Amino acid sequence: MNKFRKLIEAGPIGLQPWAESKLSDYADEIIRFDTLPESEEELIERIGDADAVLVRTLPLVPATVMSKCPELKYVGMCCSLYSKESANVDIDYAEKHGITVYGIRDYGDKGVTEFVIYSLVRILHGYDWPMWKKRPKEITGLKIGFVGFGTSGQMTARILKAMGADITYFARSVKEECEKEGMHYLPLLELLEQSEVVITCLNKGVILLHKDEFKHLGNGKIMINTSIGPAADMPALKNWIMNDENTFVSDTSGGVGNIYDAVKDRRNVLCPDASAGMTEEAYDLMSRKVLDNIEKALSK
Repeated sequence: MNKFRKLIEAGPIGLQPWAESKLSDYADEIIRFDTLPESEEELIERIGDADAVLVRTLPLVPATVMSKCPELKYVGMCCSLYSKESANVDIDYAEKHGITVYGIRDYGDKGVTEFVIYSLVRILHGYDWPMWKKRPKEITGLKIGFVGFGTSGQMTARILKAMGADITYFARSVKEECEKEGMHYLPLLELLEQSEVVITCLNKGVILLHKDEFKHLGNGKIMINTSIGPAADMPALKNWIMNDENTFVSDTSGGVGNIYDAVKDRRNVLCPDASAGMTEEAYDLMSRKVLDNIEKALSK
């Protein structure tokens, strides 16, 4: 098997121990850093003459870094890669200069689904949380609308539908298989108006909910953000949260955005600030996918 000459872990990666030991099959020399670099200059120094580097969502790897690392041939993103625009690596530069960049997807979805169900049951039944209605309410018959309907959204929707929820979704395209299963596409504003619960499952950097969308959403609703970052315009979201009739849920502060400090202590905001997707099983799957990408890069 081909090997990289030198592989750098440019910061904390989170690979499982079995995957870390497996890296020696793919590189003659491995150098690990367990802290993030404090500057581009430090990152350039860490990469040096290496031909491969692994990163997570941080540090950023812009063109100004890659241009100073002439031996670099591979950047492995040990995190979700949804689009060039949302990546922490300048993929356009890499493609133009013969540097292969691979990321991973779909490794933490089951934990996200479990978090959604946990949150809904807690809120609907009032378990150590202000009860949503005057009496406990089941998921059965609940009108739940998904904004964004990729892998994690569809997985969550299927579980909730099995529990009796009425599922609709807004996405870039109609999902024919989901339609056959009784989950139906709606235009965004119509979905917001008719849903009791809105679950946002958008790619990083995609903001679809603004002042007008919240006007159509109205009050007395539950909104759960499972996106990597915010799914809503910050002033509009803050204004909606400030109405005690509304309940907002996010697993991490990153999903709340820069209004987190202003709303985190409110009784209508549920945010444990812990990534629901990063379970033991997710780290296993992430590790396998990172190694698969290294093998694919070496076979090019």
